[in-house]
Amino acid sequence: MGELRPLADHLNDDCRRFAQALRTLFAGLGVSVRRYAARRYRDAGTVSRYLSGTRVPPWEFVVDLFSDLAADHGAPATALTLEHVRELHRCAVQATLSPAHGVEVLERQLADADREARRATVREDLLGDALLERQHRIAELEVRLNLLEAQWTAERTRTDPLTAGSEGVEDLRAERQRLQAQVTTLETELEEARLRVMLAESRCDLLERQLAVAEGPLSALQTSNEPGDGVRSAADLTTARILAVDDKQANLLALEAVLAGLGHEIVTADSGQAALKALLDDGGFAVILLDVQMPDMDGYETAIHIKRRARTRNIPIIFLTAMDRDPAHMFRGYTAGAVDYLVKPFDPWIIRAKVEAFVQMYLEARTSP
Repeated sequence: MGELRPLADHLNDDCRRFAQALRTLFAGLGVSVRRYAARRYRDAGTVSRYLSGTRVPPWEFVVDLFSDLAADHGAPATALTLEHVRELHRCAVQATLSPAHGVEVLERQLADADREARRATVREDLLGDALLERQHRIAELEVRLNLLEAQWTAERTRTDPLTAGSEGVEDLRAERQRLQAQVTTLETELEEARLRVMLAESRCDLLERQLAVAEGPLSALQTSNEPGDGVRSAADLTTARILAVDDKQANLLALEAVLAGLGHEIVTADSGQAALKALLDDGGFAVILLDVQMPDMDGYETAIHIKRRARTRNIPIIFLTAMDRDPAHMFRGYTAGAVDYLVKPFDPWIIRAKVEAFVQMYLEARTSP
């Protein structure tokens, strides 16, 4: 398998429109499916399924396609074209979402987090070894300097005390100063590496819990509002409050619709200031869904304010963003206090699994003795 196949017959309208757009873009490359798959180190059969519409590719695949077209034709796609294709992709993703897809994405996120944890651990070990080696060298230099200074003191009565050796002393002092500067740099890098290890390990733990929720009974994640169909009654002590923060009303309505079936109370805020006010009035939230790109006070600044307050600093924050999955942005989010990071367009099953996992942790903590 690996040739360009016709569009699948059973596609819904959203998937068909996206697949047709994808095939049009691909045709601009003028290469075979197998050749393009080899170029991008992808499985040819998977690329063929993307182009036939039987599978919706991740957005990264579409971005790679645009990049290759720009390289071949010497001109990038317009912002309007990118936005149009992105909207087609979002609709196709929404039309094909299922619990199995959500589990697949969470498993992929867990694999990524595990790789990051292992990379960070290796870097932590390397930095620790380098730091220890320089500290040992500084200790050796200290001993040599002390011996030379003792010799200097013993021969002070001589006419020309240690004239020949004074340059050696200065060289040793300069070497010590250089090593001390390296130690300071390594200590800073080691602290960051340890933070990355801690964040990655914590993310692995959270993703395992989210997977357990996603793979559990479907009733916990259904979106129906009918009594007894995934919605908890008010008499149950299994409900919590969720704070959703976004400056766009349409996004807030979408989040409310996605989370409604969980049976929890959804409180919305249209700005960072409104979120802080809601938390000031009542800090009893199980989790906060916080948009990154907001005017005046963005998500990062809002998260920092939340973490500064004693009564709200322990509320988990999930960052929501339309930006690409840039590791620098993600690390900034984690250091600002986020425990998870979701890139739009969202999979409703994934959001519900993540939110429900944090709700369960919140309820467990609230009911524990």
